[in-house]
Amino acid sequence: MTLMQDAKNKKTNDLIEAAAQAENLSEDFIREGVAAGTIVIPKNINRTLKKIAAVGAGLKTKVNANIGTSPERVDLAEELQKLDAAVKAGADAVMDLSTGGNLTQIRKEILAASPVQVGAVPIYEAACRTVARGKKISQIDGELLFDIIEEQAEQGVDFITVHCGINKKTVGILNRQNRLAGAVSRGGSFLVKAVNATGKENPLYEQYDRLLEIAKKYDVTLSLGDGFRPGCLFDASDGPQIAELLVLGELVLRARAAGVQAMIEGPGHIPLDQVEANVTLAKKLGHNAPLYFLGPLVTDIAPGYDHITSAIGGALAAAKGVDFICYVTPAEHLRLPDVQDVHEGVIAARIAAHAADIVKGVRGARERDDEISKWRKARNWEKQKEFCIDPIKFAKERAKLPPRQEDVCTMCGEFCSMKDE
Repeated sequence: MTLMQDAKNKKTNDLIEAAAQAENLSEDFIREGVAAGTIVIPKNINRTLKKIAAVGAGLKTKVNANIGTSPERVDLAEELQKLDAAVKAGADAVMDLSTGGNLTQIRKEILAASPVQVGAVPIYEAACRTVARGKKISQIDGELLFDIIEEQAEQGVDFITVHCGINKKTVGILNRQNRLAGAVSRGGSFLVKAVNATGKENPLYEQYDRLLEIAKKYDVTLSLGDGFRPGCLFDASDGPQIAELLVLGELVLRARAAGVQAMIEGPGHIPLDQVEANVTLAKKLGHNAPLYFLGPLVTDIAPGYDHITSAIGGALAAAKGVDFICYVTPAEHLRLPDVQDVHEGVIAARIAAHAADIVKGVRGARERDDEISKWRKARNWEKQKEFCIDPIKFAKERAKLPPRQEDVCTMCGEFCSMKDE
């Protein structure tokens, strides 16, 4: 029985109990959300997790961090350092996006080392194997893809991004659209190439029931990928994006009927004034499935600072109903992120998530702000560090002060507004 099936049958389940404790909510609330498909708790039956994170309506906004190698840089030790940095910075989940090196071994090491949920994108490995065999990416074989999905599920991956909303019809809409950036989703672009080159249907869409069977077998959560997410403001909220979303909404219902947990991924690059509408539409067409947004980034002109552009969009999106934010690092659009990039990306996304949780009325969110403000007024630096979002940086910055400035800071010194006469 899957977690969703247990929830529908009102059975006691350790995951639901753990999620309820983490959220300070009742087990009934979590159980009803999982049964309805508005809450997911990604966890493969072959994994043991130290931290359980539920994602969905009425819960704290969660943050995911992407790590993984590239063909240009393969360093497993560094990826494990990134994992450690992400977890220490407060990430609720990580995704292994590796495309270089021994992908099976890299994933095995990440799964073994991660105390949090781990996701993957099977189409990446399918592309790597296809190219290694001397073929073009457009020649990705459906049987190979499903073999990889089963292998990753058996290995213990908790959730997988699968671009099931790409089909011959939606690709046709994309081909007729005058997009500026085209299909920027890496996995989505692979499938677009295959559909255009062969004229055949996307196997993930055509054999969706087969995908559901694998997901059900290992209780893997499906993250229905946004292969047509906009990669620039010019392409936001256009025909291909909405066409894919309509398909994903139908697939959510089929997943729920099969007892499989599913969430929907979202854009991407969106102007600030379109963020709320995108969230509302995704919730409506997605039948209130948990939403997992990349950012969104609200401007295209800030390479090197896209952890900030995404945090701006992420805060607004989460305040309007997004449940899961995928971080963006300062390295986005420039290079593979390093350990420091991962730390900064997670912190920026967590700031956005917390700002949204205050708006959502999540228990404990506003109270934390009031606590740090109380200790700021008292100039109690140790207590401020306890409640701040990045205590490591807090301590480093305070350590720069000379001993005589322990009571105040060097901004105002003796003229500190918080200090009584």
